[in-house]
Amino acid sequence: MTSERGRGVVLHALTVLILLAGGTWWWRAEPRADSDPRLLTWRLAAEQLLPDAGDQEGADNLALAAGAVHEEIADLDGGSFLVSVVCAGPDGSRVRVAFGDSEGQDSGRGLNCSGDRTPEVFSVGVAQRLRMGITVEVGGPVVFRYTLQRDDQN
Repeated sequence: MTSERGRGVVLHALTVLILLAGGTWWWRAEPRADSDPRLLTWRLAAEQLLPDAGDQEGADNLALAAGAVHEEIADLDGGSFLVSVVCAGPDGSRVRVAFGDSEGQDSGRGLNCSGDRTPEVFSVGVAQRLRMGITVEVGGPVVFRYTLQRDDQN
């Protein structure tokens, strides 16, 4: 075997080795889907309890872990809005929702995420930005859903 042919074999072998190592790394680096399979059921329940409306300004589903504290901020034109909220989760789970600055005095309102769940509706005045703090107080994970509609009566 000539030296040129030997170098060619070594280069091809190294190329194959690098491709195998890169493929293995890429395969193992794929994110794992460690989410709770019950979240889909709870998301569908929350959407059924609080469906989308044609005239809403916004809506979202949030999957929150046990003990999570989350602040949702919506940039809106000023005015009065109806904020509807509902949550779904394991038996005994509960969230607290509060409006305004996180440093404000509002302690919020508790919502049950299991059993008899009915959407709560709040009327809030907004200058430019709506701040909503959501805290998972008991249990978890939960799915929290909200919708925003302009309050035409005000």
